[in-house]
Amino acid sequence: MAEQKKLLRALSGETLDTPPVWMMRQAGRYLPEYKATRAEAGDFLSLCYNSDLAAEVTLQPIRRYGFDAAIMFADILLVPQALGADVWFVTGEGPRLSTITTADQAAALKPADAIHDKLAPIYETLRILRRELPAQTTLIGFAGAPWTVATYMIAGRGTPDQGPAHALKDTDRATFEAVLDRITEATIQYLLMQIEAGAEVIKLFDSWAGSLKGDDFNKYALAPARKIIAALKAKHPTIPVIAFPREAGPAYEGFAKAVGADCLALDTKVDLEWAAEVLQKDGCVQGNLDPKLLVEGGDRLISETKRIVKALSNGPHIFNLGHGITPDADPENVHVMLEAIRG
Repeated sequence: MAEQKKLLRALSGETLDTPPVWMMRQAGRYLPEYKATRAEAGDFLSLCYNSDLAAEVTLQPIRRYGFDAAIMFADILLVPQALGADVWFVTGEGPRLSTITTADQAAALKPADAIHDKLAPIYETLRILRRELPAQTTLIGFAGAPWTVATYMIAGRGTPDQGPAHALKDTDRATFEAVLDRITEATIQYLLMQIEAGAEVIKLFDSWAGSLKGDDFNKYALAPARKIIAALKAKHPTIPVIAFPREAGPAYEGFAKAVGADCLALDTKVDLEWAAEVLQKDGCVQGNLDPKLLVEGGDRLISETKRIVKALSNGPHIFNLGHGITPDADPENVHVMLEAIRG
């Protein structure tokens, strides 16, 4: 059946009449059924670690919309927690972490191979999903890329400019690189276990890649991604990987080839004519509808969806958003988007 899955066909380089489609954050707060399950779990992290409920919220958008892929419900900050950082969520404000800013704190992080006890429920979520998903639906596992995860670990929260991580990088590069290396090794371990538990595709989210410039981008966005993907492919040569160096701008060019990814996810700022000409020649691209249009709806949602499909129709393409769907999106607008893609 695997050969028939549309998403895997696109990832292998096939140009399809209608692109496969899924959405970043498709299991989430815009769906009433998600809110009910989240309430049952008690809080966000409890939901992540409850395998049955995490599988349930992963399945909800598949039942409702019939997406071509399901992405397991988890969070990129589970890896810092498994490495020994304190992680908690403040309602309405987002994640908080104990900060790692000194050599001693970096050295006190757990070894990369000590993460699996904490993350065992995530692997169980994947095993449940492999049993429960429709035969045609591809199962995606994921992790945050090391730079993006490091920005949270160093600042203790999300920041608009990733300033604390840049400051540590510029003033104490040895400590910064020690943190990055530990995250990289843990991410390899985590993703290998996800594949063994049933993930058919891996996505690497580098949400803050765009704030790295020049040589720093190559060292701290590109090189860790290349190391992670090489390690995955050494053990699982056929596993497809989607890389998402968000807001990398011109640095998107050549990125997929340089890191060994099978697909490049595009943010909302990427020009599609350029993407078709420059990026698609290296393989599959994914994206890149503005999530705001799923709030707005109407004719602009339809026309923009069709424009993206047409612009990328001469090569392998997975339809997705340029960033995650927002909590204020109208679930009905997702049906409108799907109708515009699939006719």
